Amino acid sequence: MSLPGNGRYDYVPITRRPDFTWPGGKRLAVYLGVNLEHFAFGEGLGAELAPGGPQPDVLNYAWRDYGNRVGAWRLLDLLDALDLPATVLANSAMYDYAPELMAAHRARGDEIAGHGRTNSERQSVLDEAAERALIAEATGVLTRAEGRAPKGWLSPWIAESRATPDLLAEAGYAYTLNWCMDDQPVRMRTAHGDLLAVPYPQEVNDIPAIVARKDGAAQFADMIIDTFDEMLEQSESQSLVMGIALHPYIVGQPYRLRHLRRALTHIAGHRHAVWIARAEDICDAFLAATGD
Repeated sequence: MSLPGNGRYDYVPITRRPDFTWPGGKRLAVYLGVNLEHFAFGEGLGAELAPGGPQPDVLNYAWRDYGNRVGAWRLLDLLDALDLPATVLANSAMYDYAPELMAAHRARGDEIAGHGRTNSERQSVLDEAAERALIAEATGVLTRAEGRAPKGWLSPWIAESRATPDLLAEAGYAYTLNWCMDDQPVRMRTAHGDLLAVPYPQEVNDIPAIVARKDGAAQFADMIIDTFDEMLEQSESQSLVMGIALHPYIVGQPYRLRHLRRALTHIAGHRHAVWIARAEDICDAFLAATGD
């Protein structure tokens, strides 16, 4: 029986891949994906702390806005204290709403990757022309602000149309974080050449863990540590990627930040054994190591 497939990549088990290493001979690459998102007031999509009522849903809007006003700044302090780089997944609306926050990440040399215009919308419901325009608009804002085009993209809500990989490659993107099917980067076929799928976590990710599954702060930190320790052992035989997905309105809450500090301190304490990088560095290193 043959089921419909995506046609973007072939099935190759992780036990049957060409061997390569990350810079410095490291076997495990770790990156932090910090989602900076701005939401429309009184309309559109958004994660919920509690079941939302009629619009304007002040409770949930204000909870999300705490991330940009407070949580993201506390997270920046933590990243600075541990000397950890980050990949910032930025709604282009952030540049108008919180330019100081974007400037702070720029000043520390963090990667700024595309993350749509706002997480109040999904690009998957648009026709191809409108989706192309959304990608162009968001990319243009980031390019003008940062002085260079972003290499990577994560769709708001990881929502794709059937044409999204083609449109991203057409727009000049080198990698996507939308496809979370592997622990190594995977080349995806598009109408405009290869697009690299860099692993993005749906387990070590505070939205599915804390918002959806209702895991506690300590449990989420333990999940990060256990995943890191297990993947560090697994990487002895082949190079892997571990991503950690963070949203400041969730992990920036003080009691969660305390536990996140514990988890990231554990990882930082192993920097001699792992490569702590940005997602674009992982993309570049993989392509260089595997022949592109």
